Amino acid sequence: MPEAIEAYESAIEAATSNHERTVLSEACRRLGVIHFLGNDVEKARALCERSFAVATDAGHDLLAAEALNALAGIEFQTGDISHARETFLRALSLGGEGLELRARIEQNLGILANIQGDVAGALAHYQRSLDACRTLGDEKGCSIAYHNLGMLSADRELWDDADRYYTQSIAIAESIGDVHLRGLCLLNHSEVHLARQRYDTARQNAEAALGIFDQLGARVDKADAYKVIGVVFRETGRHALAESRLRAAIEHAVSTGSVLSEAESSRELARLYQAMGRNQEALTFLNSAHRLFGRLDARRDLVDVDAKRANLEDTFLAIVRDWGQSIESADSYTYGHCERVAQYAIEVAQALGLDEAQQTTIRLGAYLHDLGKVRVPHEILNKAGPLTADEFAVMQMHPVWGLELLATVEFPWDLKPIIRWHHEKYDGSGYPDRLRGEEIPLSAQIICIVDVFDALTTTRSYRGALPLEEALRRVRESRGWWRPDVYNAFMRTVALGERPAA
Repeated sequence: MPEAIEAYESAIEAATSNHERTVLSEACRRLGVIHFLGNDVEKARALCERSFAVATDAGHDLLAAEALNALAGIEFQTGDISHARETFLRALSLGGEGLELRARIEQNLGILANIQGDVAGALAHYQRSLDACRTLGDEKGCSIAYHNLGMLSADRELWDDADRYYTQSIAIAESIGDVHLRGLCLLNHSEVHLARQRYDTARQNAEAALGIFDQLGARVDKADAYKVIGVVFRETGRHALAESRLRAAIEHAVSTGSVLSEAESSRELARLYQAMGRNQEALTFLNSAHRLFGRLDARRDLVDVDAKRANLEDTFLAIVRDWGQSIESADSYTYGHCERVAQYAIEVAQALGLDEAQQTTIRLGAYLHDLGKVRVPHEILNKAGPLTADEFAVMQMHPVWGLELLATVEFPWDLKPIIRWHHEKYDGSGYPDRLRGEEIPLSAQIICIVDVFDALTTTRSYRGALPLEEALRRVRESRGWWRPDVYNAFMRTVALGERPAA
């Protein structure tokens, strides 16, 4: 690098003395790129701006466009995404018929569109990059474009298109002898086979890719290959092998500092534990994945981070819902209770104007609010008549036991107040801590009122479902149990809505 810098500085000095503006523009841009690689952003930017000014003064549009492309790359890497796109588009317009430059700029615009979640835009840019590479006869450029088109088609679940693009990319990579690119294509194609339940083909592709990456010493890529193999074993019921491979994926990702690979492998391991009924471990790894996705840098990892996190939160919801339903499954009277409580609670939360994060907290808390009932003896849970004082004292422990069961589980959302205090009442008559008034979190009060309402309107072991008007009369009589805003929101929404069958 020092020798390159010295040589380009000499070229700039000579070109300046000899008024060689073409050489000067090119040398400034290339030196700027080197300084950027050395993290001297300001010097890099100044040199690329000088390159653009010299090329513009010389009337050399192609060199001016090259300088703009370099400037856009600097803006992109420093986080100025919107300006980067504008600069790339200026470079594209100025570059005219320069096909090699056009292919690179379209590729860059495709990357920008992808990390901003504009999949259709990314597809269009990659297609135009491919067209330019075809015209140029740039086989490697074509292979990369096909590969990127395959990934984007897979994101849109256009499996036939993804199959076709990956097949074309692999064929070119093999013909030009690009081993690493072939490994990437095999690996990413295996994700398509996996989605289409072609498990043997998915495993064979991933294992072939793993062999390539092992020979090349590409440890980050090895992590991704282990992840796919682990998922194949999970989906085919070989849970011990799946756990081994997914843990290997995480270890490789951690050792190489690949946040994206670690996050995705943690998510897949959580799904394995969900399938095995190991819900607490599943939630532990999901929380780890959520934290890791929060650390992703869209520019560096070239991913749509918002889409990754949304997908992960869907997985959180699925696991928590399954766990909540498994708690109820032994009791035909209460099966579906958590689902209804979650539905009612979201209606109340929306009426109160709570934001998406608060609504997510309430939905997840609703699914787990009765978690502690797994420790309540079956004969108490299903008793046909009124509970004795001692039996009721046992029942009152379920919020505490629920919290104990989650003692080692962290969530991105604060569910524990809901679980412990969903039976606390505004007038201080609730349990387990006899909280009063504003001491009770809003989320717990919302779950409390809809929990009571669902218990009244569905059949239980000790009585039949009450008619709607009778249930509402009892809620009105007990309005002192809840905050006025929660009670009013409930009456405006849930009380007036259509009830699910009891």
